[in-house]
Amino acid sequence: MLNRTFGCVRVVWNRTLAARHRRWHTERKSTSYAETDRALTEAKKLPELAFLNDVSSVPLQQTLRHQHTAMTAFFQKRARYPRYKSRHGRQSASYTRSAFRLRGGNLSLGKTPGTLRFVWSWPDIDVTTLDPTMVTVSRDPDGRWFVTFAVDIDAPTAPEPTGRVVGVDLGLTDFMVLSTGERIAHPRHMQRRERRLKRYQRMMARRKKGSANRAKAKRKVARAHSRVRDARRDFLHKTSTDLVRRFDAIAVEDLAVANMVRNRSLAKAISRCGWAEFREILTYKAHRDGRHLAVADRWYPSSKTCSACGHLLATLSLDTRRWSCPSCGTRHDRDINAAKNIAVAAGLVETINACGADVRHEGSPSVLSAMNQELSPARVRTPRL
Repeated sequence: MLNRTFGCVRVVWNRTLAARHRRWHTERKSTSYAETDRALTEAKKLPELAFLNDVSSVPLQQTLRHQHTAMTAFFQKRARYPRYKSRHGRQSASYTRSAFRLRGGNLSLGKTPGTLRFVWSWPDIDVTTLDPTMVTVSRDPDGRWFVTFAVDIDAPTAPEPTGRVVGVDLGLTDFMVLSTGERIAHPRHMQRRERRLKRYQRMMARRKKGSANRAKAKRKVARAHSRVRDARRDFLHKTSTDLVRRFDAIAVEDLAVANMVRNRSLAKAISRCGWAEFREILTYKAHRDGRHLAVADRWYPSSKTCSACGHLLATLSLDTRRWSCPSCGTRHDRDINAAKNIAVAAGLVETINACGADVRHEGSPSVLSAMNQELSPARVRTPRL
């Protein structure tokens, strides 16, 4: 029944999206949620779509609401255009209060016989005390099933201010280098599992299309990808949480990852890092905990600019990891220097400035004595070696 529900949800999503697309390009008119709701009611009366009446109507209505939200975000330029759903991707169906029942830890869904047994993954919370507003049942391509409960809770208490500011430089040699000098190495999850993944992909390629053995091999490939994705996401969550708890303000660089992966020599390495996902996770966690996340311009020459005197090099090759400033003689590590410049370029001048006279430092200060050290804009300097 759940698999049939997933198929009906997919049909409703794709038909509604196609109708929206067709109406916009022919009549230049947008489609409201009420219009899609009426279209779904009429579609259930068609003989070829009579199977939509065999499943609960609540997931179908929620699909229309989700698509309306996605289209609104697209027209507000907050998200990309919604895509069609495939039967080979992740499947999900959402049930609101009127279509599920959770009593004594037993879950029942509308038009689904019996109760669903699930393994609770929050040992500190008693599932029998929950009053969820929505339940989402999903299935990954590797065959794993998940049940997600949406619960209204109070906003978490914001952590205490630390008075610290940090600049973050993302890279390929190290995943992250902080302006404090700390380095966070790449976990390299894909490299450790790449050999096994290649073997599974060869096994799947040798199976006959449409056979049961090919379906088994395909699940093995999907499971290998899921292990890598879960490990990477766990690393990104732990790293972002550590930054938000330790620092009041965080400065990152505005990286154009979609453009960077066009480089054939670095596309594979960049795609494995998860920079874009890390930026999204860090953004919502900083907003939730009351931290300030500043973004530096992507064209700012953070690696070529001396963080001590502001001197700008004309060129700096990628294989040069350390260099000395020809103006002040300061010896720089490429990544640490870039992280310091990102903190300044992002506009955190209230807490990180050139002289550092009004900044409290833990231990020995890492800045020069109070003097005029403000960085000049790179565009007005004369580049010289």
